[in-house]
Amino acid sequence: MTVMRNDVVKALAKVTVQSDEHGLIPEYEVLVNLLPVSLLNTVTERLLAAAPERQEEIEAGLIRAAYECGYHTGCGIITSEIFNEVVMPMVTEGEKDILRGAYAAFTAWGWAKSGIVQLKEGQRMIIRAFDYYEADNQEGGLRAYMLRGLNQAFFDLAYADPYPDGMNTFVCKQTKGIEAGDAYGEFVVTKK
Repeated sequence: MTVMRNDVVKALAKVTVQSDEHGLIPEYEVLVNLLPVSLLNTVTERLLAAAPERQEEIEAGLIRAAYECGYHTGCGIITSEIFNEVVMPMVTEGEKDILRGAYAAFTAWGWAKSGIVQLKEGQRMIIRAFDYYEADNQEGGLRAYMLRGLNQAFFDLAYADPYPDGMNTFVCKQTKGIEAGDAYGEFVVTKK
């Protein structure tokens, strides 16, 4: 039995994730903020507009910020009691199923309606997303910086050295994007 995506999405969508008075989600031991998607997109656009000659550097910084957050938060999620209760009983294919469960969590919590469409374990993964934070950003070009960083983080957690030593083993490139007029976002994760 592999991870049943719809079962995981339904179960995790029912979970109420609340932060404490310090902004910490005890179940995942991470700090979070609840901010509108439009704020992320506005900040991104203003950063890029303020220094067009440094666009590559800004994009790399946005991806890196998402990556570091995703790497540490992702570890908290996949080692949490909730993940252990909901996803782990369905895991029969090791890392592959843990990744499937992580993307189901992504969907359940509204971060991105996304999933794995191709996986060569430890080498390559293709993700498709039909809704994600930057999808509404019609400023032109492929700009799903957050999802790029998160996809890389998830693959590092699954196939690189154990946390925290596996950072920066893989890289994610975006090949399609809703924000660029495509029907979906597509992301390819490979070894650096």
